[in-house]
Amino acid sequence: MAKEADPDHGLLQGTLDLLLLRALRLEPLHGYGVTQRLGQITEGTCRFQAGSVFPALYRLEREGVLKSHWARTESGRRAKYYALTAAGRRKLEREQRNWERIALAVARVIDAT
Repeated sequence: MAKEADPDHGLLQGTLDLLLLRALRLEPLHGYGVTQRLGQITEGTCRFQAGSVFPALYRLEREGVLKSHWARTESGRRAKYYALTAAGRRKLEREQRNWERIALAVARVIDAT
């Protein structure tokens, strides 16, 4: 069974933002599309629930790192699509650098004898 990703269970605080921004790096996606892309990228290791993804998308939009527009999905339903702003691309770069530092530090601790 896949582990559920939730900012309060298993992910370091702030990691969800990084993953959402990364998922939106290539093209605009609606919220469900973001969860699907993250599931594909993690090969099902993590499942991202609407209860954590949508509030984070709304918050990131309020912060100005995402912009949105309404459009029709592939199945013809109306959905809100999210895309990175210039500020969002800068935040993604900062978040990635920070994550790389954290991952290196954790690896050092794990590898320490």
